[in-house]
Amino acid sequence: MNVTNVVVSGLGGQGVLKITDILAEVIFNQNLDVKKSEVHGMSQRGGSVSSEVRFGEKINSPMVPAGEADILAVLDVTQIEVALPVLKAGGVLITPDDVPVSELKNPKALNTMILGAISAKLPALPEEAFIEAINNAFPEKLRALNVEMFLVGRNK
Repeated sequence: MNVTNVVVSGLGGQGVLKITDILAEVIFNQNLDVKKSEVHGMSQRGGSVSSEVRFGEKINSPMVPAGEADILAVLDVTQIEVALPVLKAGGVLITPDDVPVSELKNPKALNTMILGAISAKLPALPEEAFIEAINNAFPEKLRALNVEMFLVGRNK
């Protein structure tokens, strides 16, 4: 298996790190080598946050080189221009415009809806593994909502 690079970018408080934590758990549970890195910047003040996940049979570095992201997911459109240089030619850009935000039952669940869209581009990773990882990542009262929003994003 080749290396797959996923970058998620957004603003502080949008759940960028939660997306990549869940994604890394799913990948790890599939017995693949996974590395994750993150840049918080001014995240506590609503500034830019990005997190990178690299996976495959053997990963040496957690950093995605410029122009090598297979998938770039952006939770806030203001971050597209900032993050776009990391996306490779022919790579996949996922923005809030690519998911049915009108179906969001809670704006805070946009991250799991975007995660669903990311997962649809990673067919080798099973849906059930994502649902399990989402259930592990959220308290019981938030699980059903986040699984539902993940499935909406995945099946858009």
